[in-house]
Amino acid sequence: MIDLENYKTQGEPDHKERGYIWSTAIGLQKTDGLDVSEYLISVANQNINGDITMAEARQLVEDYYIIKPLPADDKTRTDEADIVATRVSQILAEKTFSFSPVEYTTIHRRLFEGLYAFAGKIRDYNISKNEWVLNGETVYYASAGSIRDTLDYDFAQEKKFSYKGLSMRDTAEHIAKFASSLWQIHAFGEGNTRTTAVFTIKYLRTFGFDVANDFFSKNAWYFRNALVRANYNDLKAGVHATQKYLDLFFANLLLGENNELKNRDLRINTEANDTVNDTPSDTVKITASQQKALNALKEKSDLTASQISKKIGVSEATVKRAFAALKAAGLIERIGSDKTGHWVVKK
Repeated sequence: MIDLENYKTQGEPDHKERGYIWSTAIGLQKTDGLDVSEYLISVANQNINGDITMAEARQLVEDYYIIKPLPADDKTRTDEADIVATRVSQILAEKTFSFSPVEYTTIHRRLFEGLYAFAGKIRDYNISKNEWVLNGETVYYASAGSIRDTLDYDFAQEKKFSYKGLSMRDTAEHIAKFASSLWQIHAFGEGNTRTTAVFTIKYLRTFGFDVANDFFSKNAWYFRNALVRANYNDLKAGVHATQKYLDLFFANLLLGENNELKNRDLRINTEANDTVNDTPSDTVKITASQQKALNALKEKSDLTASQISKKIGVSEATVKRAFAALKAAGLIERIGSDKTGHWVVKK
């Protein structure tokens, strides 16, 4: 006879854990410069308070955008942020995990199914991405033809690795290195950072680390920029790939340290062969597009990304990245909601 007495059906996380899960899920959308809606916040609070289940929260949000889709000219991707946030919450609430490339691709599929045609599919084309932290340069990602083999190799190497006898710091640094290598492959056309973050959180739990907190939420963009810096070299300009920023992130996350995490410290300055924190403390280096966006906000603080895009002659995506960079640098601050609020130029 099979004894099933020791097994039980998983229930909902407790009140505190639900709050941390939602905070993480919402914060992770920042890695792609996305903001969730007030509606999503209200649904999340219903779940946190125990009025609805995680599954019901997800259904409410997905039904909302079926009944009330965003206008065709709305480029905010708020619907994506809301839907993916609910799916991240549901995945993080589950006490299930398998350390494998299949699990990794499955997480991507579960997060982006119905949003991207390539959800859960390994990309079959090469990509690049202009990075603010690299002054518009790109990390070299894995070529399309090598992704599957590279994934299999990295997972096999990590499975063989023994953490026995390692100090907590060495353990944190090794996990950071694995996460960095996994992200550098960039296996999917979009959503790589969010997928890697969710996978990493689930993996850390198998080691007994309590990462059901809002640390990812508060430092999501730093996490992405640290991954970029860990995988970028420009030896001619004296810029070397460095894991030190990612190590600071993981030291705070896993070891309870309180290292200061500032995005502007990660940004390269090829003239100084170092990062921009070598500039005077009252100076922040920004790109021409960011300066134009900043000037436009000085003139009229309630301009939308779309309006500024037309005004300064760059894409809306460029404006949104400029907003994210300016906000991280402490130059602007958002007051009020995404729809009715406005920006305040601080410096």
